[in-house]
Amino acid sequence: MSREILLLVDALAREKNVARDVVFGALEMALASATKKRVHDEADVWVSIDRNNGEFESFRRWQVVEDTDYVNEFNQMPLSEARKDDADVEVGDYLEEALEPIDFGRIGAQAAKQVILQKIRDAEREQILNDFLERKEHVVSGAIKRMERGNAIMEVGKIEALLPHEHMIPKENLRPGDRIKAYLLRIDRNARGPQIILSRTAPEFIMRLFELEVPEIEDGLMELKACARNPGIRAKIAVKSNDPRIDPIGTCVGVRGTRVMAVRNEIAEELIDIVLWSADPAQFVIGALAPAEVSSIVVDEEKHAMDVVVEEANLADAIGKGGQNVRLASELTGWAINLMTQEESEKRLEAETAATRLLFMEKLDIDEELADLLIGEGFSALEDVAYVPLAEMLEIEGLDEDIVNELRARARNILLTEAIVAEEKLEEVDEAMLSLEGMDKDLAGKLIAHDIKTRDDLAELSADELTDITGMEEEKASALILKAREHWFE
Repeated sequence: MSREILLLVDALAREKNVARDVVFGALEMALASATKKRVHDEADVWVSIDRNNGEFESFRRWQVVEDTDYVNEFNQMPLSEARKDDADVEVGDYLEEALEPIDFGRIGAQAAKQVILQKIRDAEREQILNDFLERKEHVVSGAIKRMERGNAIMEVGKIEALLPHEHMIPKENLRPGDRIKAYLLRIDRNARGPQIILSRTAPEFIMRLFELEVPEIEDGLMELKACARNPGIRAKIAVKSNDPRIDPIGTCVGVRGTRVMAVRNEIAEELIDIVLWSADPAQFVIGALAPAEVSSIVVDEEKHAMDVVVEEANLADAIGKGGQNVRLASELTGWAINLMTQEESEKRLEAETAATRLLFMEKLDIDEELADLLIGEGFSALEDVAYVPLAEMLEIEGLDEDIVNELRARARNILLTEAIVAEEKLEEVDEAMLSLEGMDKDLAGKLIAHDIKTRDDLAELSADELTDITGMEEEKASALILKAREHWFE
């Protein structure tokens, strides 16, 4: 019987291309499973096979537990009972008993056979998967083997990979036998073994396809910096040249468009805008909004947003069908983009100027003429008046030192008073809300102004409402609201 085991192990290891130790492990599990059926389904049984001579031993064990925790006679032993056999035994230790080895000929039972085969299949799949991952392939090619509930099972070499329905390009009709490429999205390691999950909609898929078509990228002469997609319809990619002699856009397009067409043919003729990447965010956004022409742009670093002004005739191009162009440009650059016409920009500027004028007149107790003088010199907040260097303010025509000192003193007094009031209001706020990850005093102050003082008040808001109140990005607003709601589910 020992010889039979060694012969079986060697044969399976060669046939399945897996390590002998994996086959030994599978056999040990099968023998333990068969032995367990002879003893009791809840018994803790394990088997050890000698790797050199094929001899094996079977053991049954019980875990030692406190007498009060003893609930299962088949795999547990109360401490008081265990110490009758071993006075030094402690809670958590195991007591073992050798069992008569089961006749190997009975392992032909279907259940044991399935354990062996499944274990070897998993090991074989893991080995193939590891070999595959070692090649560091991000884009894989293969044939559709079958369709299951809208998902495609794709044969990649010796491995079956899953292309979920939500990762297929919309309106793309894939059928068994079709040969396609896909992006390796992740490895899903579940109870049934590792599963490769593919995607044809991920932005990275387009970037990897261009890397295959454009050797200059692999050589380091060019970089693909970002990609945004509306799968099957339109995509934008940002490219950067590391060699001044290379035109990155022309290089990606290729002679007579051969390179970009090769990529498009693989993604259902999806349109691709190739944009020149720039370290200057404003310049990057201007390029990303092509084919629309930008008249002017205002960057708001605090809100990570840009107000982009385009001519009325260009507005439709800038927005794109269904807002597609501006949405992709925003995703590509990472900036929120607010499009407007020149007329809308002027109205907004007038409204902002009027609000600043009123603020200065009321808070600093000055007339409209002086308020407009400050606005004309670029002052837009009380902090500007309070903390801009004295010498800089003295250069303003029409202001002498006495007026400047008075304005600065008034502004600082108002800011100090507001800070004290804000601190007092913070004392009214629920400590649980203040301690939330992502919360700070400035944010809390904006919430207090809208009578939001507790974690529950915050939790009841929608992301849109919180964004309107605080001006924070929607993604961060959603994350903060989820944090505020966590205690509801504890």
